[in-house]
Amino acid sequence: MYKLLAASMALLISILCVPLTSRVATAQFALPDLPTFHSQQSPLSPSMLPVTDGDAYRSTHHAFAAPVILLDVGHGGIDGGTTDHGVLEKDINLAISQKVYLLLRSKGYAVIINRLGDYALSDENRWLNSRSRHRRDLAQRKSLSEEVSTDIVVSIHANWSPRSEARGPVVLHQNEGRSYLLADSIQSQLNQLYGSKHDVSWGKPFYLLNHVKQPAVIVETGFLSNARDRDMISNPKEQKRIAQSIASGIIYYLSAV
Repeated sequence: MYKLLAASMALLISILCVPLTSRVATAQFALPDLPTFHSQQSPLSPSMLPVTDGDAYRSTHHAFAAPVILLDVGHGGIDGGTTDHGVLEKDINLAISQKVYLLLRSKGYAVIINRLGDYALSDENRWLNSRSRHRRDLAQRKSLSEEVSTDIVVSIHANWSPRSEARGPVVLHQNEGRSYLLADSIQSQLNQLYGSKHDVSWGKPFYLLNHVKQPAVIVETGFLSNARDRDMISNPKEQKRIAQSIASGIIYYLSAV
C-alpha cells in the first residue's frame, strides 16, 4: 500500500502540472485543465488526493456511502501482455488508465489505481504460496479490491486477434446484473467514439470477473492486431478520448444505480 500511495503522489505531481484540453463531442465532459502547483503555498486539493482506503474516504468526505472505483491496470513489468508491431499492451493500459484516473478524480470521485509504473503486481504478493507468477498477479488484484473496500472494478486491457480485420472496443462483464449495466454503459460510450456496434460479452473464463465480489468489468480498448486500432490506442490524443468515454460510462452507471 505504501508503494501505491507514493506512486499516486508522484503521478499527480508530474501529470497535474500539464493542462490537458482535449474536447470530445460524444463524451459527457472534456479532460479538465488541471491546476499547476506553486512552491509550498498550493497543496493538493482534497478532491485530487490519492485514495488508498475506501472506508476512510467515506467516513471523512461523505455523510452517505460514496462509491469507490478501483482501476485495475492490466499486466506490467515482466508481463507485457499482448503485443504487435513493437507496441506492448502493458504500456497502452497504463497510459489510458492514468487518464481515466485523473478525469474521475477531477469530478470528485474516489478512485484507486493499482499500478502507476511498469512493474508486476505479482512482485508485491508475498502472501500466496504459489510458484505461478500469473496466479500471484491475479490474486493480488483481487485482494486489493477487498482490502480497500471498493464498489466497482474496471480493468483496462487491449485486445488481439489472429484476424487482422477484427477491431473496436469490447467490454466484458460478470454473470451479474450490475456488472452487465456497467459494461453496457462503457460499451455504449466507446461505440460512439469508434463508430462501432459491438455488444458487451460475458467474460466467463476470466479470473478477475469470477473472483471479484463487486461489480467488475474488463475493458478491451482495441485490437493491437488491427492497424487502425493500434494507431488509435497508441496515440496520446486518442488515448484521452478513449479515457473520456470510459469515464463517462462509469459516471453514467453510478448515476443510474
